[in-house]
Amino acid sequence: MEDQQPDSGDLTTEDGAVPDADSAGEAADASGKQPEGSARTPVGKAARTPKAPTAQPDSVETEDSADSDTDEAADTDEAADTGEAGDVNEAEAVTLVPHRPAGKRLKIAAVAASVLFVGAGGFAGAMVQPYLTERALVETKLDIARTAANAITTLWTYTPEDMGTLADRASRYLAGDFANDYRTYIDAIVEPNKQAQVTNTTEVMGAAVESVSSPGSAGGPPSEATAIVYTNSVATSPVTKNIPSLRYLSYRLTMQRDGAQWMITRMSTVTSFDLTPQL
Repeated sequence: MEDQQPDSGDLTTEDGAVPDADSAGEAADASGKQPEGSARTPVGKAARTPKAPTAQPDSVETEDSADSDTDEAADTDEAADTGEAGDVNEAEAVTLVPHRPAGKRLKIAAVAASVLFVGAGGFAGAMVQPYLTERALVETKLDIARTAANAITTLWTYTPEDMGTLADRASRYLAGDFANDYRTYIDAIVEPNKQAQVTNTTEVMGAAVESVSSPGSAGGPPSEATAIVYTNSVATSPVTKNIPSLRYLSYRLTMQRDGAQWMITRMSTVTSFDLTPQL
């Protein structure tokens, strides 16, 4: 059998079935080289600089060590707090001591304080009592003067229409014999004044308490008093052509207490001035 020459491109030749290492390296070098005619692709600095490996295990170990340090510090604080609490409990332990009676000086001081307190209370009471008594007396005098003024206004103010009931209206202020005397006087002048159509108006100008009896043995309010009342009285009548009759009168009233009410038991005229115009 004749030897046949291998055709170009035939890969089945025995000699070229296994390429050697040198030829493979040359082929790799040849493939790595770029053709001289082709343009080079620019590469950045970051791509040319090799990246440093990330040290993650070290950070994990650091965090673990920090956590362990924190736990140890917390344990130390708890131990310190427990120790301080134990010290406080030991410091607050109650110590019982035997009872000792009060000394002589303390007893004397207590007695002196008690005496001083009682004395101060007595002094305050002694100072307040006159004030209360004086205030009660002032209230009594005001009541007497008010009653006297209202009584005189009622006794000497009337019109022809109400003249017949004057004695009844005035009876609430009168007592004793004076009440009977006043009624007798009014009954005597009722008809003449009605016929003359007399109208009398009395205005109280002032009232004052002249005297007040001393309180009774039981310390109650006064039972007797005298008061003076100053008045202006005006009377008119058609008979006198309604020319006013002007009089200035003052009365002294003797009064007695009947329960809570002061009653007039006597009345006398102190001053009387007739200022009626003379025609």
